[in-house]
Amino acid sequence: MKFLDQAKIYIQSGHGGNGCISFRREAFVEFGGPNGGDGGKGGDVWAETVDGLNTLIDFRYQQHHKAKRGVNGMGKDRTGAGGEDKVIRVPVGTEIYDMETDELIADMTRLGQRVLIAEGGNGGWGNARFKTSTNRAPRQANPGQPGIERTLILRLKLIADSGLVGLPNAGKSTFLAATSNATPKIADYPFTTLHPGLGVIGIDGAEIVMADIPGLIEGASEGAGLGDRFLGHIERCAVNLHLVDGTAEDVAADYAIIRGELDAYANGLEEKPVIVGLNKIDALTDDEIAEKRAALEAESGFPVMALSGATGKGVQDVLRAVRAEVVALNAASEEEDEVWTP
Repeated sequence: MKFLDQAKIYIQSGHGGNGCISFRREAFVEFGGPNGGDGGKGGDVWAETVDGLNTLIDFRYQQHHKAKRGVNGMGKDRTGAGGEDKVIRVPVGTEIYDMETDELIADMTRLGQRVLIAEGGNGGWGNARFKTSTNRAPRQANPGQPGIERTLILRLKLIADSGLVGLPNAGKSTFLAATSNATPKIADYPFTTLHPGLGVIGIDGAEIVMADIPGLIEGASEGAGLGDRFLGHIERCAVNLHLVDGTAEDVAADYAIIRGELDAYANGLEEKPVIVGLNKIDALTDDEIAEKRAALEAESGFPVMALSGATGKGVQDVLRAVRAEVVALNAASEEEDEVWTP
């Protein structure tokens, strides 16, 4: 299945049914009076998160979504049936924007979350509603209200505990493949990862979800390489694991490039906790590891962890550090969400 993280759709809620003009006709009843019923309410358009979806590819082939209109009112004070709702099923992590105003309508972060995005039109009143003491035989009824038409932009942001960032060929896919059941493409040339991927990693009896995004290069914020649009998938992460290729000539410069792109993208990534890892140490001597580690610590201002995704050396320590950051952030979030009661 092809990965698609952005789609444009057109929605329309149902029109309300028209009110009815009708009068009671019965033998030996000279003045039966009005008995026109109301029109039914038009169907609503809802967005709902469901399990089993991890891409927006379905919306490439079905872009128009319409709810049913309400049935017109009928005689004998019969109200028309309401129109059937339209439910748009999206993966968890989908953001819904109004295309015209760029307003965020809903952020679908929980499984089973359901949000009303377009309300159906109300049904019109039948002539029975207009009967008064001075107007005993009204010949007027209201038309149903029109539904709402909107153009929406759907943006999928993966929900993961940790994100993997780094230059192309920093060893991100190798790391994810070695620590989880994910099967990303691995090769000895840049940009082997073209779409974000998720891996579930087990560590010390617990699980963390890690997102691997395509590698960044200098100028990604201005569209170079694959650009920085994939950075949206790590906005929700508690911590980012920044891998640097230990075989590079200048590891400090490699780190600075990615750091600069994250700062340029902003949206909270510049303030997100980060764990820096010097990868591919299996190809380095002890002296080279110490030298490059010191250079990377001086540039980043963080302690640097040495590891090898290919051999597994140091990987468990890195995963424990990632999990500790995730647990700490989740605990802090729970404290903020608690409501104090006397």
